[in-house]
Amino acid sequence: MVGVVVARGKRFRMPKIRTVIGEGTEIHGKVVFRDGFHLDGVIIGDVFSAEGDVKSTLIVSDSGSIKGNLKVANIILNGRVHGDVVAGRADLAPEARINGTLYYKLLEMAMGAEVNGKLIRLEGTKRKSEEPAGEEPLAEGRERRAVEHGQKGEQPQDGNS
Repeated sequence: MVGVVVARGKRFRMPKIRTVIGEGTEIHGKVVFRDGFHLDGVIIGDVFSAEGDVKSTLIVSDSGSIKGNLKVANIILNGRVHGDVVAGRADLAPEARINGTLYYKLLEMAMGAEVNGKLIRLEGTKRKSEEPAGEEPLAEGRERRAVEHGQKGEQPQDGNS
């Protein structure tokens, strides 16, 4: 099963599904997978995609659930996760429920999906067009730098004072 998901003009080619855990099956312990992994059952434990495999994709159907932390390259979630999720790409379908923090590089969230926790964008994902060159994104960063250089509270010299 190979599919293509299009999000905002970017194509994502899903890998071949090599592992399927069916509804009514419950697994206890750490799970490490490669390529595509489809979950209709329950996992109680942590789930990881193989290190260095950036195309690995975890697909959790509306009947699937995980009680544990996830660190995966890609996730397509329509089920439930009770734990923190770290994903390069996260696609949350309408029935998706995360009780924990979601760390992501790319996020697509359908109406109806829920994250009961924090959403934290991982570093290294900003496009050049998002920030003007040479400027720090937060005022605190510029202020902190000014304090370090002994300039806090000083007014800029423009020759008219």
